[in-house]
Amino acid sequence: MTTKPARTHAINMSAITQNNHGQTSANKTSIDIQDLNLFYADKQALHNINMQIPEKQVTAYIGPSGCGKSTLLRCINRMNDLVDSARITGSISIEGKDIYRRGVDVAELRRHVGMVFQKPNPFPKSIYENVAYGLRIQGINDRRILDEAVEKSLRGAAIWDEAKDRLQDNALGMSGGQQQRLVIARAIAIEPTILLLDEPSSALDPISSLKIEELINELKTTYTIVIVTHNMQQAARVSDFTAFMYMGDLIEFGDTNTIFTNPEKKQTEDYITGRYG
Repeated sequence: MTTKPARTHAINMSAITQNNHGQTSANKTSIDIQDLNLFYADKQALHNINMQIPEKQVTAYIGPSGCGKSTLLRCINRMNDLVDSARITGSISIEGKDIYRRGVDVAELRRHVGMVFQKPNPFPKSIYENVAYGLRIQGINDRRILDEAVEKSLRGAAIWDEAKDRLQDNALGMSGGQQQRLVIARAIAIEPTILLLDEPSSALDPISSLKIEELINELKTTYTIVIVTHNMQQAARVSDFTAFMYMGDLIEFGDTNTIFTNPEKKQTEDYITGRYG
């Protein structure tokens, strides 16, 4: 197969040192993506992506459907490995270590990089066992340790008060918004450093969506968060940095305030103002 040359884009990396208020940020890089290309068989889905995602901040991926947002997100914990035809060139480093190098323990990687999907996917188990699941897989069965971890995680996901008196109830009996926060609790129970959120509130009602947004704002004090969203208002509300993607290209990446009020690229401006997408 002959691969066409990857397209390159000059990303204004100086913007990455600013927060929403234009102040210099001291946050170090958590995820460093360099010259990343992804192919599904002979179809190229991502083109020469370069970006540095800062630690303990919220980075949002925006763009029209099919532009590569979720594909890029799933590269960060190697979920695309599950697709037989997927092939990647370039690198993604987390805390300075290339996660695509030979010999990487992918299961261990996913313990450090938790993921929450668009639709809540609790297991058909009790609320307690949903949260304890990852710890049990690691061989932790001490009841005291599990009790502490379950409570800590449910508190961290802002659902303890709603769940504490029904821990043995089936999680499938919870509302959609509660289920999504439960899934987030399950993800943080194993103490990851990074959380990937793939449209976490798109299937929820406005009140539940607001709770998820409030939760994201609280979680970023502990975790580096990368979120895919079709909702530009949500991206503007919850993120510190925003990446606009189109047709597998990273068009522009910078602090959210700049991207939404003074983007450098006309494509970005056209998308944000609703002219296309």
